[in-house]
Amino acid sequence: MGNDKIYNLEKRTFVFARDCRFLVRDLKSTISNIEDGKQLVKSSGSVGANYIEGNEKLGDKDLKFRLRIARKEAKESEYWLRLLKEFNESENDRIENLRNEANEIRKILSAIINKLK
Repeated sequence: MGNDKIYNLEKRTFVFARDCRFLVRDLKSTISNIEDGKQLVKSSGSVGANYIEGNEKLGDKDLKFRLRIARKEAKESEYWLRLLKEFNESENDRIENLRNEANEIRKILSAIINKLK
């Protein structure tokens, strides 16, 4: 993932989920990597899926609900990445970049939620 920021949040969440999957694919097959990787795959994909669902214009209440779930999943993704970083020193930079992206996405979602209030 280069330094080029993607400003379309739907695309950005897709790239985040994709890059998390590439990371998991490349990790050693240890029990902790497999289990933590599964959780990361689920939570990172859920960020974008909930953002997309929220944008289906079923009303402000549904939008806020979906955005809150997406934000929660971004925070959860950051947690799994933190765990993976502890046991995969050779991937520290890559994991840290994904953690930063999860945190940025979470902040963007928070800003959107706060504007809806």
